[in-house]
Amino acid sequence: MVVMSVAKGKKKNLGAIVQARTGSTRLPGKILKELPYGSGITVLEQVIRRLQRCREVEKIIVATTTNPEDDAIAEIAERSGVSWFRGSSEDVLSRYFGAAVEYAIDPVVRVTSDCPCVDPAVVDRCVAEFNTRGVSYLSNTLERSFPHGLDVEVLSFEALASAHEQAKAPPEREHVTPYIIQHAEVFPRYNVKASPEATGPDIRITLDTVEDYALLCAVFDFLYTKNPFFGAREIVELFRARPYLYDINRKVVQKKIFHSLYEEYQEALKILKLQDLNRMVSYLEHKRAEVEEEGKG
Repeated sequence: MVVMSVAKGKKKNLGAIVQARTGSTRLPGKILKELPYGSGITVLEQVIRRLQRCREVEKIIVATTTNPEDDAIAEIAERSGVSWFRGSSEDVLSRYFGAAVEYAIDPVVRVTSDCPCVDPAVVDRCVAEFNTRGVSYLSNTLERSFPHGLDVEVLSFEALASAHEQAKAPPEREHVTPYIIQHAEVFPRYNVKASPEATGPDIRITLDTVEDYALLCAVFDFLYTKNPFFGAREIVELFRARPYLYDINRKVVQKKIFHSLYEEYQEALKILKLQDLNRMVSYLEHKRAEVEEEGKG
């Protein structure tokens, strides 16, 4: 296995790479929406500002696409005083790898641009754990305990380079870390768990849909004026105090990466049941044996 070194001759930096594009399937232009509403501050800028509060992160790079509609993202990065990189819109793994090479990032902190509540303290904790555990990959999502939207991954450049070289399947190229996660025997890993007061796996504060945006606006209305950099503890306390917030995006289905046809089939049934599409549920359940057999192939 050949592994490229990080930009020869350059000093290695621990850096955060934020993948960002405007072409979201479910909510186009979502990271350019204002948060708080009417503030003139975009979702992407909130992510950047929070990462700038991290003590452990030396450099921030926004990795966007070469599509003209993503010029606005590069402009926001420039205006925010952080670096940017442009690459493939479909092969996100190659875009991420290119950004890491260009800026000599090692290890790499992965955060997505649709998580405007990312907690600097959680990021710093993940980095500190990565530095002491001697692993190739660390995450706080392998076993979910934090709210959805506070996701952090930390990986070595060597692991990223190996994934870039070895990953072939489209799902492994469209995302950054599936290949690494699927090969735990090659890439030692560790999962960071939330403290009791920050535990909220039933909370969803990432941005994929209009319902998510409505919820985020409500969360920022409650917390932002008190502390613009509110963290996991404040979020969990807010939801426990105002449980109706859960209802705003309760029917939104979290995006997942599936490793088999049968896993995707099971998720499709859940979504159909959630929407009361019972005739289609009945039809697909009659196809279960066929799907299981095809999945084995």
